[in-house]
Amino acid sequence: MSFFIENWVLFAVAITSGAFLLWPLASSGARAGSLNAAQAVQLMNREKAVVVDVRDAEGFASGHIIGAKNLPLADLEAKLPGAVKHKAAQVILVCANGASANKGVAIAKKLGYDNAQSLTGGMGAWRAANLPVEKT
Repeated sequence: MSFFIENWVLFAVAITSGAFLLWPLASSGARAGSLNAAQAVQLMNREKAVVVDVRDAEGFASGHIIGAKNLPLADLEAKLPGAVKHKAAQVILVCANGASANKGVAIAKKLGYDNAQSLTGGMGAWRAANLPVEKT
């Protein structure tokens, strides 16, 4: 026991460094389900993922992923069940920069869409990857 008392600083450093090593794992759990642009394209092509753009109508009209459905974040809880019938479907939520889409993922999962994920970086990342965008 005296070993622990005499070397408490070493134990504090060890615990702190362990916490820093585990922090990325814990923080990524808060953003679980985030996709990069390439992963989103794969889901769209292989799994026929449904893309839901949670920006307002003006943002959607300025440019969106081809085939995306526009369900503003404020209306998502009410309109998502009508837009995506199968709760087992892969759903990719997109916004301007990724922040609103993460809120959308929480709403979708609350509604039972367990395969809902967000596009990390939103439309900015999609455009940066030079992927196709359509305007309405």
